[in-house]
Amino acid sequence: MSESHRIGLVVGSLRRDSFNRRLAQALATMAPAPWQLEIVGIGDLPLYDQDDDASPADSVRRFKARIAACRGVIFVTPEYNRSIPGVLKNALDHASRPYGQSVWAGKPAGVVGVSIGAIGTALAQQHLRNVLAYLAMPTLTQPEVYLQAKDGFFAADGGLADEGTQRFVQGWLDAFLAWVERQAPA
Repeated sequence: MSESHRIGLVVGSLRRDSFNRRLAQALATMAPAPWQLEIVGIGDLPLYDQDDDASPADSVRRFKARIAACRGVIFVTPEYNRSIPGVLKNALDHASRPYGQSVWAGKPAGVVGVSIGAIGTALAQQHLRNVLAYLAMPTLTQPEVYLQAKDGFFAADGGLADEGTQRFVQGWLDAFLAWVERQAPA
């Protein structure tokens, strides 16, 4: 697959069966050709420590290389205590350091999330957008995706069970990919 059509999915939850991991997996199956969406794991990253900038762990080097090889990034995040999870912030910090060597800068971003709460992940997404603005990641602003997981939200095959939700998320994904195309030619 050409790097020009690869989108990284960064899931802000480490739980194997998290709603957001399942949403990321569903998104990956919804990508139209020639796009390829792939989860870029963050679970093996050590806690960020600036003392390690000169000699980052292998997992950090791999993570940064995988993000660098993507045309854009979709952050799929839960909401923890009205903000983003610490593991996601840790991944953002690793890939932005050392100063001046950020792999995020200029890379188009999208933000989605699902939660059992009525407002979905609205506040976590807002906090994340603030961080992404600082990291110089042009971020799709509209449409927004705040999903509430209820019983039967996911189908047995891992996709989204409700047709209306499928259409809505597909519309968002199509808008995001078109927006990535407009950011810069491959």
